[in-house]
Amino acid sequence: MSIELHEGDLPAGLDFGASIAIDTETMGLNPMRDRLCLVQLCGADGHVHLVRFARGPYAAPRLGALLGEPKVLKIFHFARFDLAAISHNLGVMPGPVYCTKIASRLVRTFTDRHGLKDLARDLIGVELSKEQQSSDWGAAELSPAQMKYAAADVIHLHAIRQRLDAMLAREGRFWPRAGPVRLPSRARTARPHGLGGDRHLRPLTPRIGRRASTIFNRPSA
Repeated sequence: MSIELHEGDLPAGLDFGASIAIDTETMGLNPMRDRLCLVQLCGADGHVHLVRFARGPYAAPRLGALLGEPKVLKIFHFARFDLAAISHNLGVMPGPVYCTKIASRLVRTFTDRHGLKDLARDLIGVELSKEQQSSDWGAAELSPAQMKYAAADVIHLHAIRQRLDAMLAREGRFWPRAGPVRLPSRARTARPHGLGGDRHLRPLTPRIGRRASTIFNRPSA
């Protein structure tokens, strides 16, 4: 696993290709209160870039431009929380968006286990450790264990998405050229699974059928 740490913004000249896996780490579970500390990004090549933010005003023009680039698909797991953290702190709403948790809920209707650890184990045979999940992401220096944990949260998302896409296509629940994602305004104040469970996902989880096309937003060919 190749990991690069950047302070405050991405370096110039990076090319992540047509899709990028993204995750965030914050000081807590309330995006309105707890600051954004880290954004993890990984292209299909498996190279991970970590952008760390110190406390204070955010100024990340290159990262912001990438997050808003309409020709690059952004892959998240439980996108709602990450979108809230990014939009509140960086002032940009990422798009187009693919959420592996919503994809799993759409097609893996035989189970109620849709966490990232569940998907990694069930779909690609990878066991993820969550030991660093509650660590201090605002510390002056990130430990090797923190960096490895942060990278693991994005490096497998491309493979998970491929497996989910194959299942969705097999079951007739996926449209390759989908319409735009329509996120409710409450996404900006959403809380993650740990505070209230999956009820916060319900406004984003469509009925199987025509409304599913609004969840998967693909960049134009």
